[in-house]
Amino acid sequence: MWTYLFVAPPLLGFLIFGLAPLLTSLGLSFMEWDMITPSSWTGIDNFTTMFEDEKFYKSLFNTFYLLIGIPIGMVISLFLAIMMNRPLKGISLFRTVYYIPVISPIIAVSLLWQWMLNYDYGIINEWIWKIFGVQGPNWLGDPLWVKPSFILMGLWGGVGGTMVLYLAGLQGISSTYYEAAEVDGASRWQQIRHITLPLLSPIHFFVVVMGVIGTFQSFSQMYILATDGGPEYSGATIVYYIFQEAFKYFNMGFASAVAWVLGIMIFIITLIQFRVSKRWVYQE
Repeated sequence: MWTYLFVAPPLLGFLIFGLAPLLTSLGLSFMEWDMITPSSWTGIDNFTTMFEDEKFYKSLFNTFYLLIGIPIGMVISLFLAIMMNRPLKGISLFRTVYYIPVISPIIAVSLLWQWMLNYDYGIINEWIWKIFGVQGPNWLGDPLWVKPSFILMGLWGGVGGTMVLYLAGLQGISSTYYEAAEVDGASRWQQIRHITLPLLSPIHFFVVVMGVIGTFQSFSQMYILATDGGPEYSGATIVYYIFQEAFKYFNMGFASAVAWVLGIMIFIITLIQFRVSKRWVYQE
């Protein structure tokens, strides 16, 4: 009895707040419902409409575009981790400073970047670009620069967390590997290539998997920075598209169908990553 009592709270929480909404959204994906009038069965109409909607493909392209930030962030984070892995005085302060953006509220950070990226008086255009005598781009008003703006913001807010993971991995690598490599005459780059990178492959894999899932779920930055999806809908991600359909146009059935397609896509991509990982992830 005591065993069941201890298990009951998380089990009930999963059934009520996890499984029940999941099954409800699955049923709604085959219905038309505006949250006011009774729902009506439409079959696969929501899915056929979705695959005919230009905004769906646009938001999907925008989401895949943002994946570019994952390898860039990994390179920067690994470089910072190598720098932070030195026994220097005050190194803990630098580690803390780099990690602060990770724990900062995403809404407050988005508002801050909205000001920084402003075309007329933003700090990036007014201070940084003008040093070189160049007029900065219209970050949030030009369809070509909206997505790079999101990537730039994501790098600022995410490299600190990835850096900590890489730092933990670096400190877990035995120094005997590097000592043996030095005896054999290996250069610093050869040590990084043949020792550091392979032994950090489990962290590479974790960062890629979580980065892909996080990118496909990105929403808050787009909601704050890209008004109504941005110019030419270039700032809308797939989750933002779901949000608009559900809570702006009240197409709950349609939004549920898109959400299920997104969930299936994330599952398939993650499954492929796990399959491919057996070829390159090194387990010491």
